[in-house]
Amino acid sequence: MTPRPKGMRVKPLIGISCCVKGFGLFNTPNHAASDHYVKVVLGPVGGIPILIPAAGEASVPDILPRLDGLLLTGSRSNVHPSNYDGPAHAEGTPEDPQRDSTTLPLIRAAIQQGVPMLAICRGMQELNVALGGSLDQRIQDLPGRMDHSTPSDQPIPLVRTGKAHTVRLAPEGMLARLANCDEVAVNSLHNQGVQRLAPRLEPMGWAPDGTVEAVRVREARGFAWGVQWHPEYDWDRDGFSRRIFESFGEACTDWARLRHGQVAAE
Repeated sequence: MTPRPKGMRVKPLIGISCCVKGFGLFNTPNHAASDHYVKVVLGPVGGIPILIPAAGEASVPDILPRLDGLLLTGSRSNVHPSNYDGPAHAEGTPEDPQRDSTTLPLIRAAIQQGVPMLAICRGMQELNVALGGSLDQRIQDLPGRMDHSTPSDQPIPLVRTGKAHTVRLAPEGMLARLANCDEVAVNSLHNQGVQRLAPRLEPMGWAPDGTVEAVRVREARGFAWGVQWHPEYDWDRDGFSRRIFESFGEACTDWARLRHGQVAAE
């Protein structure tokens, strides 16, 4: 291996989870991720985006060792209830079992190995389920809870992705330190949410109705956070959103330096 010039920054390879979606006249299945995630990796994360196909658990041992970070994306699809012994989804609820079969074991392996991970919206729900938690499927149908969803047919992007409610941050917690305050405004585009929090997850933020909006993995070997909102939509104009990605990027860069050092030593 050719050594890098001294002082040259190692750009981390960031795996971005894909969904299986039908495209085109024949609804051909494609593995896809939103351009927002690619741009945020190229931007404040400072990495090289790599799309991870929803290829199932067998692909995890070959994919994960090549990554310096894992970005778990949001999606319209819901985590299948069979993964947490929940009731069947209402008819018409979008599901993606191929993604579930890839991301859930990928999350567990990343945490075990210490690969930095940031889980967003569906990604945070996957993180909770992967570690033994459960989900409410439609928070808006529960007594005393807010409607956390935004109509998918909302034609005005800044309304669809704009700030929807506040999140109370754990005092002295990592997110509170990034925000330099104990409360922030966030967008909200989800139906599912944490019902039973996984034992290894520590809450870092709550919506006004008590919904857990941010978590970290206790005693994780590396960066392992989840947020229920979508900071990728406004990192270019919101300092708090940008700092979340910059913190993730720093952890990924540190992991890349370590990984490249180990490869060079071998």
